[in-house]
Amino acid sequence: MSELGSKEISAAAVRLAISQSREEEKKLQKEFLLGGIKTVGVDFGGEFSDAVTKIIERATVAAKREGVIGQSHSEEGAVMGAAHEAVAQIINKAIGLNLGGKIGIARAGDHISVCVFFAIGLLNLNDVAIGLGHRAI
Repeated sequence: MSELGSKEISAAAVRLAISQSREEEKKLQKEFLLGGIKTVGVDFGGEFSDAVTKIIERATVAAKREGVIGQSHSEEGAVMGAAHEAVAQIINKAIGLNLGGKIGIARAGDHISVCVFFAIGLLNLNDVAIGLGHRAI
């Protein structure tokens, strides 16, 4: 098996975040785990101005709960930093609007990536945005 790097880990986070159903998400998680990548997906929705802290918290809690990271400050900080970076990439589209979608988190070795994939807008007039953050632990 070739060494997994930031590109492979980031691609796994994106694929998980864009999965269409819980069944597809679970199937992807099994495939990634066989390849040495731990993953977790978590749904999110709400008003953007209240969302940044909640997205970072949900990503961190999900990563710990599913064993993607341990309890160390460096691992928690890596998830928080990557999640913050991912959200920062969609701020211009999302400010003042509602969003809903999924957070995908992937890790192998020292690499961890967080992808946010959201529909952003009002009612059914949605735009779509994706943000991606990566950290090395």
